[in-house]
Amino acid sequence: MLTAYRWSGLLVLASLLPVSAMAGTPDGGYRQPPEPLLSVLRAPLNPSPRLDPTGKTLLLVQRTQYPPIARVAEPYLKLAGVRVEPRTHSRHDMSNGYGIRSCLQGFSLVDLASGKQTAVSLPAGACPASPVWSPDGRRFAFNNTAADRVELWVGEVATGNVRKIDGVQLNPVLGGEIQWLGGSDTLLLKTVPQDLGAAPRKAAVPPGPEVKETIQGKGESSTYEARDTLSSPEDEALFSYYATSQLLTVDAATGSQRKLGSPAVYSNVDGAPDGRHVLVERLKQPYSYVTTYARFAHDVAVLDLANGNARVLADLPVADRVPVQGVPVGPRAYSWRANQPATLVWAEALDGGDWKTSVPARDKLMTLAAPFAAKPREVTRVQQRYAGLSWFAAGGQALLDEYDENRHWRRTTLLDADRPGAAGRVLFDLSTDDLYADPGVPETRTLSNGQAILREEQGALFLSGQGASPAGDRPFLDRYELASGKTRRLFRSDASVDEVFFGFAGDDVARLLTWHQSLTDPPNVYLRTLGQPLPTAATGEAVLASTATPVTHFPDPTPLVRQIKKRLVTYKRKDGVELSFTLYMPPGYKDGTRVPAILYAYPLDYADPSKAGQVSGASERDFTRLRYYQLLLLAGYAIIDDAAFPIVGDPKTAYDTYLQQLVDDATAAVDKAVELGVVDRQRIGVTGHSMGH
Repeated sequence: MLTAYRWSGLLVLASLLPVSAMAGTPDGGYRQPPEPLLSVLRAPLNPSPRLDPTGKTLLLVQRTQYPPIARVAEPYLKLAGVRVEPRTHSRHDMSNGYGIRSCLQGFSLVDLASGKQTAVSLPAGACPASPVWSPDGRRFAFNNTAADRVELWVGEVATGNVRKIDGVQLNPVLGGEIQWLGGSDTLLLKTVPQDLGAAPRKAAVPPGPEVKETIQGKGESSTYEARDTLSSPEDEALFSYYATSQLLTVDAATGSQRKLGSPAVYSNVDGAPDGRHVLVERLKQPYSYVTTYARFAHDVAVLDLANGNARVLADLPVADRVPVQGVPVGPRAYSWRANQPATLVWAEALDGGDWKTSVPARDKLMTLAAPFAAKPREVTRVQQRYAGLSWFAAGGQALLDEYDENRHWRRTTLLDADRPGAAGRVLFDLSTDDLYADPGVPETRTLSNGQAILREEQGALFLSGQGASPAGDRPFLDRYELASGKTRRLFRSDASVDEVFFGFAGDDVARLLTWHQSLTDPPNVYLRTLGQPLPTAATGEAVLASTATPVTHFPDPTPLVRQIKKRLVTYKRKDGVELSFTLYMPPGYKDGTRVPAILYAYPLDYADPSKAGQVSGASERDFTRLRYYQLLLLAGYAIIDDAAFPIVGDPKTAYDTYLQQLVDDATAAVDKAVELGVVDRQRIGVTGHSMGH
């Protein structure tokens, strides 16, 4: 979520630095902050790892922290919730609707068996996006934004060479423009139709008034669904033009191409495990002026690559009356069953999509297999809201996730989808606010057809999690026995560092890849090998010995920042709710000196006051990197970071006391920071995100 306040954070920075501290330019151009702030701002980011599906190769991705002014200034259109750059027929904002899409700086490959690192040679001036691994780990594909289009490129792991696939212009406007289809040989793409023609031109004089539409009757909507909505027939024509795609399959080795179906406004595209069928959602006119494209009328269909047929499964109207945090009525959340060739599963609301309605079951799960001509079969009914299925390698067993917005509750059930109506076995049932009890997330592995299934070994799953605790996060990896429900802790980050498991090296579950950092050590990839059982292990600690070896050796890009001191601070609100923040003190800070400060907060709602103050993050052990408002530490400010601002109560009524709780949260944080003798009460600036900030 940090990208949401990227530019507001830099505006805070600019407004709080005195004019005399910023270097002006004779021609009235952009001013720059003084050193050392400018050097830290411009310091390159160290690469981040992307593990291939086989666990044999790391792709190191060099990111850019801030896009250049030219990138920010690129003209764009606001169309149905997306921001479109006409020059390149691409997207200006990120896929989540926040921030500004920027170019990656480069890639390199690391062979985990030998440690050999291979640079990937990109063309001069390249603007690549995040690569997409092939299931077998031999190739990766990525889009590259050129002067007037978005290109498709494919890289070979064996050599590090990349090549452009000629004759392909990708269309990333609605996302999902690149995916592997049924294996590692064929790519399924969204492309700009070759005969699309010139873009509609906006009239010099508007042909009519701009329309802002509202709806009669009782209902509610969220501002998230009302961002950059359409407002004129011209907008509708522009949206259709830029969002229309031609589906295309491309042979990754030869570059040969084949069209699939006719051009349409495809919002979602998903290839089946068999590589023959493709699930599509196609937007339909008339478009709404009330909501963004995600709620437009659409049909759901399956395309058959073998015969070119399309079978429509659902025809859904515009969803412009969905309650906040609710879901649309009708079929939704379609997905392929990972362990069958072409079987769909989806959910349908039984409560009108409204979480405030009391019903015995909120959703039902339906399924239908190819050739999709039979009547759909009900799999089960879900007491809470459906949140997804994770499949085992064979049979009907899957993990069903659900959540309850009323109670802030979640549940994971082991069910057999081949036994409709059979009772499942609840594995986890807990508050979403209870971070300390979070069992973690099941690890998966990738099949040769690209489908992700649960990683199971001798009746056990592997669960990884952040390991929240009163002393901060201690990430872990557990082995979970399905029959007994017992766990065995294989790994837990040492209390002096922050080490996060992110994958297995190859198929060996005794060789863990971790992202390791500390206050003084920059983040690097480590290979941790599990050994023999320890003679004793304290509660919550790993029961196996292990040894770690660094795989990467990234340097410290900003040594000056190591002079910054920080500490986790806990305190209470006046009603007894436990709270916390991380206090950062500027380089050279002398104890007892009061300095100006910036307070950052992100209000969150909690159903249970006993869970509202749980500590999250490992700020005391993380390698400090300064972003946005944190850069003011180099100008002598203290930072009261991630101050807990809970809004506590029944989700249906908690916001009736929102303002008072916000004041109480802020008062408690400021009082504590002043009590510590660090902060000057009269010189505190406030920034943050969400709910009124």
